[in-house]
Amino acid sequence: MAEKKYPLESLFGRVITPFDDFLGRTTAGSLLLMGATAIALVAATWFGADTIHHLWDRELAIVSGGRFRLSLSLHEWVNDALMALFFLVVGLELKRGILVGELSSVRDAALPVVAAIGGMVVPAAMFLAFNADTVNARGWGIPMATDIAFAVGVLVLLGKRVPRNLVIFLTALAIADDLGAVLVIAIFYTPGLDLAALRASAALFVLLVLFNRGGVRHPLPYAIVGILLWYYMLVSGVHATVAGVLLAFTIPARPSATPDQFERRLDRLGEELKADRQDVSTPDDPLRNARMTSIAMATERAGATVQSPLQRIEHALAPWVAFVVVPVFALANAGIDISTIRWSQALSNDLTLGVIAGLLAGKFAGISCFCWVAVKAGLGRLPAGVAWRHLLGAAWLAGIGFTMSLFISQLAFVQAEQVEAAKLGILIASCVAAGVGFIWLWLASRSDR
Repeated sequence: MAEKKYPLESLFGRVITPFDDFLGRTTAGSLLLMGATAIALVAATWFGADTIHHLWDRELAIVSGGRFRLSLSLHEWVNDALMALFFLVVGLELKRGILVGELSSVRDAALPVVAAIGGMVVPAAMFLAFNADTVNARGWGIPMATDIAFAVGVLVLLGKRVPRNLVIFLTALAIADDLGAVLVIAIFYTPGLDLAALRASAALFVLLVLFNRGGVRHPLPYAIVGILLWYYMLVSGVHATVAGVLLAFTIPARPSATPDQFERRLDRLGEELKADRQDVSTPDDPLRNARMTSIAMATERAGATVQSPLQRIEHALAPWVAFVVVPVFALANAGIDISTIRWSQALSNDLTLGVIAGLLAGKFAGISCFCWVAVKAGLGRLPAGVAWRHLLGAAWLAGIGFTMSLFISQLAFVQAEQVEAAKLGILIASCVAAGVGFIWLWLASRSDR
């Protein structure tokens, strides 16, 4: 009887690129985010927004020996602590994109960076056109952000109807946009500073840099110092989530082993495995053969040495951020009691209108106009296979602000009425931007054919 053959791919799975892995995770994460948002809206409408707010305002404290106490509401634990992990992953994506990814080439990065600048400046200006010299003016940063999960998720749903380079362009744009949002949060949404805590934060950041320069590759020292950095950032007055980005920039991007060393190690392990299997005195089963098990574990460790700590940490944290942190953030922040909305009054509110105008008209005009000027001036070039009709569709999708816009609205306003008005504008604009962008690109794909 002939021995049954099992294709290698069916046993170990298809080898996919990090970018394909990113797209799959982003699409699944965006669907989960939409589900969490729907649950938040239904819960706020069913039980009442005040009931939901009361739930998230409950205190949760960490106490140690009576000398240390950190007490935050559940809402603050989500926005200040869990979202620090979100910003850590954002920072890792930024660093990877600048070093070897979508932003590593000046020529290729020029257009997404210019697009991101236009997508921040024009929306902020459009928001201020509605709210300048009012108490709402502080919310000018809300329409500047693009939600990478939602925007890229919509593109991926179109599949092969859109050029692959358009996905890369929008990803690079969103990464550059995230960097701008982080700078805006750190500079403009810091109410006051505790200089002693700020000095402690600076010292911890220097220690992390020394870890990097000293060749420390194990994640544990970075995790311990990173938690301390987060705490002192929280105390200092600078938003604690900035600690996530600072920590990310210190994570080493170089692996401890070169590809040549990895290949030689794999060859030696392969020879040891072959010799072990040819030895008839040992069972051909890792469960009963300790030697075979040790070879498999050594192969796993060898694979880790050829990956940089940046890659390993991003790969480990990204699913938790996509499938836990961001949906929990949506549950805590996206809820609006729809039954109490007076639509005629809400849609005449300058704060709501400013957010809608900034995310829709501002993002589209800013990205498309800045890109056109950059291409005509020779500062950038359209990605291969991407036409202007595709880029304009991506400009609409960039109006999906959601996660970062909701986050900035929590920093910008204290009054519940202002936060609710901003939320409504974000939800309306994000839904419209997603719908218009999807239809635009679907029609563009028909014209391509």
